[in-house]
This record gives sequence, C-alpha cells and structure tokens, in this order.
Amino acid sequence: MTTRVKDFAEIRTAFDTYIGDIVYATMTTVDAQARPRARVLIPVWEMKDGIPLGWLGTYRTPVKAAHLAGNPHTTFSYWNPRQNAVYVDTVAEWTGDPSVKRHVWDLYVKGSPPGAGYDPGAFWKGPADPEFHVLRLEPWRIQVVRGTDLDSRIWER
Repeated sequence: MTTRVKDFAEIRTAFDTYIGDIVYATMTTVDAQARPRARVLIPVWEMKDGIPLGWLGTYRTPVKAAHLAGNPHTTFSYWNPRQNAVYVDTVAEWTGDPSVKRHVWDLYVKGSPPGAGYDPGAFWKGPADPEFHVLRLEPWRIQVVRGTDLDSRIWER
C-alpha cells in the first residue's frame, strides 16, 4: 500500500532509522544517452526547514561530473535484507565553499543521521584537501518502505 504524505515529519523517523541502519546508498546518474550508472556511496543528511538536505563528500570523477553536468537529477537508494528501503530523488549541485566543506566534513564525523557517517580523514587530508569535493543534494521526492508489510509512504516537495 502506498500513502502520500504532505509533511515530511510523517516519515522522518523511518527515514532517519533506515538510513542510520543501512548507511550505504546506491547513487544513480545518467549519461548523455540516458544510460544509468550506479555507484555505492555514503551521503549525510541534515534537516533544514523541516525537510532533509543531503550532502555527499566525494571524488569528482570524470564520469560523475559529466553525468551531473548533463543532468543534475540523481537517485539515492538504500536497502537492507529486511526489505526496508529509502529512495531519495534529488537535484545535485557541486559546491566549493570552504565553510560548507568544513560543515559537511563535520557531519560525516558525527554521523548524520546517527550511524550514517565515517571518518573522512581515511580518504582526504581535511576539508581543504583539493580532492575532497561536495555535492549538495536537494530532495524533491522521498519514499520509505517498511519491509514487514511493504508499507510505502511518499513525500514530494
């Protein structure tokens, strides 16, 4: 059964719980011929004005950069064997603002939501490392699915 919700608060607990439990998300982008490409990454999320705002600390690979330059829409999907899932459809945008990069670094260190993070120092020297790039992830649709009964709830901006 699928239910549409108007207020993100109605699915926030499930969103935070599932992402904190699953941690790894499959990020899907598309190339210029509309062919999908997936990779597994760990985004972090924070609440802004009652809805999540996502961040992805990542390497700016040529494929990822080209895909997002051609189409900034991307989907992050989380799944676990209990069939709990979260699908986050976003518009992604690169940001190089040093204060934002520091903020995102700190979100990774503390885990946001709790459980969904890691020590970015294992990959980069610090938030000023020229190889540490940040994508801002603006969700426009989020779906959470509870695996025990396949209850699906969808929020859209």
